[in-house]
Amino acid sequence: MAHKLTTCTFCGVGCGIYLETAADKVMGAYPSMSHPSNQGRICVRGWNVHEVASSPDRLKSPLIRRNGRLESVGWDEAIGFIAARLSEIRTNHGPDALAFYNSPRCSNEESYLLQKLARAVIGTNNVDHGTGVYSNNSIQVLLDMIGLPATTNSIGELAQSEVLVVDGVDLGMQLPTIGGWVIRAKLKGAKLIVIDARRHRVAEQADYFLQVKPGTRVWLYGAMAKVIVDRGLMDHAFIKNHCHDYETYLAAIRDFDLLSAAAICGVPASMIEAAALTYAQASSAALLYSTGVESRSKASIRSLVNLALLTGNVGKAGAGIYALTEHNNLQGVCDMGMLPDRLPGYESLQNEVFRRKLEMRWDATLPVRPGIGARNLLESDDGSKVKALWLCRYDPVTTATFCDADAAMKRFDFIVVQHLFMTRTAEYADVILPLVAFGEERVSFTSTDRRIQLAEQVIDPPAGPRPAWRQVTDIARALGADWHYSSAADIMDEIGEVVPFYSGASYENLARDYGRQWPCTKDKPLGTRFLYEDGLSGRPFRFVPVSRPAAIQDAGPDYPLTLIFGHSLYYWHQNILVKHSETLRRELRVLLLDYPDGFVEISEADAKALGIRDGAKIRVVSSHGSAVTDARVTGEVRSGTICVPFFVREVVRQILGETLAEAGLAGQPVFVRIEKI
Repeated sequence: MAHKLTTCTFCGVGCGIYLETAADKVMGAYPSMSHPSNQGRICVRGWNVHEVASSPDRLKSPLIRRNGRLESVGWDEAIGFIAARLSEIRTNHGPDALAFYNSPRCSNEESYLLQKLARAVIGTNNVDHGTGVYSNNSIQVLLDMIGLPATTNSIGELAQSEVLVVDGVDLGMQLPTIGGWVIRAKLKGAKLIVIDARRHRVAEQADYFLQVKPGTRVWLYGAMAKVIVDRGLMDHAFIKNHCHDYETYLAAIRDFDLLSAAAICGVPASMIEAAALTYAQASSAALLYSTGVESRSKASIRSLVNLALLTGNVGKAGAGIYALTEHNNLQGVCDMGMLPDRLPGYESLQNEVFRRKLEMRWDATLPVRPGIGARNLLESDDGSKVKALWLCRYDPVTTATFCDADAAMKRFDFIVVQHLFMTRTAEYADVILPLVAFGEERVSFTSTDRRIQLAEQVIDPPAGPRPAWRQVTDIARALGADWHYSSAADIMDEIGEVVPFYSGASYENLARDYGRQWPCTKDKPLGTRFLYEDGLSGRPFRFVPVSRPAAIQDAGPDYPLTLIFGHSLYYWHQNILVKHSETLRRELRVLLLDYPDGFVEISEADAKALGIRDGAKIRVVSSHGSAVTDARVTGEVRSGTICVPFFVREVVRQILGETLAEAGLAGQPVFVRIEKI
């Protein structure tokens, strides 16, 4: 058997793995012992990532819908048909009648070319990645406050942290390798603070578990900052030398009160105070948070970044802010410009100097008006302006829980889908283009700690599927663009010209030392272990005041429970790649053997008070609607709340009715009652 080092592409950690091949098939996977992100450890997904490529259900040839049925056609016919329809729609309705969205599982190269196709060939900024609704809050806040929208430090540096704060992410299930780093640091003496509405495996190991009520994080972080300020534990030198707007921030913090915040958060004041002192007194403290929208308003992210600046925990090893990206290339697709209001490298659409430079490089006039993002396209009237939709590896019908994507798909005149498999969204497609799989092409991905890595080609792809970047190139050429890319390496060379912090990221350079962390420039080709590692100069950081929120509405007697939306421990089962791995499908559906029709989670105390047993049928009632489902009685949720997993989509919609986007995903509390059936 042959063995080749590559990068696991299941989640944002970017673990190094070896693939075993024989007879032009991938037979197995095992971890790299020396890769800095995983050091010999991988999760169940990594152990079985090779099963996806060998699935017999893979798409094998392009498909065009004729007379309501999808028919197999050749590549030339498919390319010509797509180019003709895109050109026709642009001529009749204008460039903004087309939209191009991809998944954060797409490689850097295909993401870069897709947004270039939209902007330079079609003439629209209607581009976004499928989790745009989940991550854009974090992008904008980090850009405003620390200058770069990314995790500041390396995953391996967690071993050097004296204190780790884990907020709103179940590391044990969502990012197990990072969870392992956190637990090992704890075992070596680091203090662990966990902030979450749900109790999970990492929370069980915490020195301080702050089990907050939903929607109260701004109060919590404001109270922690107030404790630090009152005790004089701020890093005065760091603030004076490197931060703007401290006095304005300080004035806002004085409005917070520890006892009031404790009552609102549902966490003892003594525990909030102890956690604040532990964080402030550490020489290196790391803050890890989920970018998921269910727990992440802009105000909550600003509050935690303010806390890091207040204590000087940016710009040094073992400290920093970890904006955890669960999808394997969420960082990369954003870096590449798959954002409706940002060009590659996060440059503003209104940055005329950069735009002119890009226009010269691309030989095209670029649109200035911001595009329509994924959420607006699928759920608002803005989407009605779009006639044609291009989707690369993106399956919104399955994953876009914030709207009724089934209904949205019926609005479009023309849909192109690029994917490995027939998905629920692909059932609406006019054209489906089959893709090569993991291990069948050489492309790059950027992990959650800014590490640009190569996913190597270890076997030849089967006859039929083609790389996504090549498909996009062929379409652009059919539309008249003078594109000439012979390999994905050519595309990375162009990315280096366009995105300054990728300028040193050639394939030759990335093939060494497990990739490079950006900024990776020609002047610094070895990359950057943590942001500002060469020393801080000037004042690159900015405090953003967060006002004391309005009083939290109490649950009334008619609806005494607060509803939480979240990712159950076993939500990975609906991932399209997992569905095509026999081992992963079995492993990640374990919980659904007990609850085959889905469930909501209720605390043991509340279940006892209501006389509800585990697995019993219950009715969840809000002022907007109701749903019948099964009760999962668990110690993972706090008393007074129930958790509805996102994948139980019909239950979510029935409970919230038409207010799903406004109430459930905007951080507003939703109150319910449970009726025993």
